[in-house]
Amino acid sequence: MNPDLKRLQPYPFQKLATLFEGVVPNPALRPINLSIGEPKHATPPFILEALTRGLGGLAAYPATAGRPTLREAIAAWLQRRYELPAIDATVEVLPVNGSREALFAFAQTVVDRTQSDPVVVIPNPFYQIYEGAALLAGARPYFLNQVPEDGFACDFGSVPAAVWKTTQLIYVCSPGNPTGRVLSLDEWRTLFELSDRYGFVIASDECYSEIYFEEGAAPLGALAAATRLGRNGFPRLVVFGSLSKRSNVPGMRSGYVAGDRAVLKSFLLYRTYHGSAMSLAVQAASEAAWNDEAHVVENRRLYREKFEVVTALLPPGAGARMPDAAFYLWMPTPDDDTRFARELLEQYNVTVLPGSYLAREAHGVNPGAHFVRIALVAPPAECTEAAQRLGQFLSQSR
Repeated sequence: MNPDLKRLQPYPFQKLATLFEGVVPNPALRPINLSIGEPKHATPPFILEALTRGLGGLAAYPATAGRPTLREAIAAWLQRRYELPAIDATVEVLPVNGSREALFAFAQTVVDRTQSDPVVVIPNPFYQIYEGAALLAGARPYFLNQVPEDGFACDFGSVPAAVWKTTQLIYVCSPGNPTGRVLSLDEWRTLFELSDRYGFVIASDECYSEIYFEEGAAPLGALAAATRLGRNGFPRLVVFGSLSKRSNVPGMRSGYVAGDRAVLKSFLLYRTYHGSAMSLAVQAASEAAWNDEAHVVENRRLYREKFEVVTALLPPGAGARMPDAAFYLWMPTPDDDTRFARELLEQYNVTVLPGSYLAREAHGVNPGAHFVRIALVAPPAECTEAAQRLGQFLSQSR
């Protein structure tokens, strides 16, 4: 067996199941699960109809690169969304089976394990796929802590030059999971300068890019930042996007990668052998989704209303601040986050995820400790009721 498998830690939800062993939730209250970032809004009917119309495609093998019309739809959306010059859909865009699969596979493509001490820099807290991808590519993860004292920023300047010298890949997540923070243009400038100096590849996970709270104030993306800074061709930059959150189709497993054509050429070669072509039926539905924006505006409205209600119901001292974007509340806890989550389930039948499960001990601290991640994905009535229960729990805990 691959010895690197022994380096993997249990997934957060495995840890959560262990934590809740023996807990008997309050039977007088219906269960409300806000621990998993799985969209619960209805899938738009027109996407389902496009999927159904495309079922004839099940009779054919799909190409790994996807059909041209899908790549063109993604490229056109990128140009509209980020106000970009022309994107070459033939070499700068690839469809993928959801961003999770692509984020993992990307490290296997990029990391050269023949080099001494290959490093993958990872934000901390983080999406657990980054760590697993790094370890199974034969690299050493270096965790970049995001703490409240710095507004959950990635302090790229805190990474020693000796680490940057052997860094081959960095994962960034903007809007962030779990903090919801969006990288600024100055932060992108710093990261691009470091990439130019040390030659590492940037993987920008932007699967939450379309969940924000003010129309006309969309979060800055990596491709837009590169364009504003005059970086023609997106050198050493690849962006990962998804329809799961944007269009409420997590089960469709549909997303894209876009950016540096030379990097994507190698990634396509890897994927050809990896056997990761997208079903033609899913491609048809994906085209329909990327070509429509009205359902995305409505989706944002639903999230905005839930955030407004939930943050108003929580006690003023709860520290549940509105994120820049995404659908998580990253809320501090008055004591141990695992005990908080266990007692909340036991007393109020609400499930949240301890922040320490989303981070690693690094540089003397686990930056996820004393936080919980609350995913506002449930229907509005459930989120409202959960906030009321959470407010009662917090009032008795402080």
